[in-house]
Amino acid sequence: MAEQNEAQQEQPVFRLQKMYIKDLSFESPGAPQVFLARNQEPKVDFNLQVNSKKINDDHWEVALSITTKVMDKNAGDTMMFVVEIEHAGVFLLKNIPAEHVQRVLAVDCPLMLFPFSRQIISQLSVDGGFMPFLMEPINFLALYDNALRQQQEQKKQ
Repeated sequence: MAEQNEAQQEQPVFRLQKMYIKDLSFESPGAPQVFLARNQEPKVDFNLQVNSKKINDDHWEVALSITTKVMDKNAGDTMMFVVEIEHAGVFLLKNIPAEHVQRVLAVDCPLMLFPFSRQIISQLSVDGGFMPFLMEPINFLALYDNALRQQQEQKKQ
């Protein structure tokens, strides 16, 4: 029985404990004129950063910082709206092997946060008077692998 309890205590644990918005901004500098334009053709400038910091032995904060600028190509890149959000979560990572922690923080945590960040941004665009803005899904594993590859290439040089 003691062996079973010991084995359970050593099992890896990965859990989202809390999700929250740290910062949120919506701007529509071209309003109300932007709503009168016909044949709008959106041009999107999108920036994403994943940041993580250790809170204590078992808890990490992972934050997605997203800036989305939507402009109208047909109106000389007139700004339709800008959304900036820092959407974060507190994650419990217990008994995760050290060599896997960075992957969990850079891939698994953002995968859990992103659908909610995407929904918040979509709702903000609607509340701002625009069509829903739906971001494409993001392959965080590919981003992580590319970053690792770039780090390895830089070390070789």
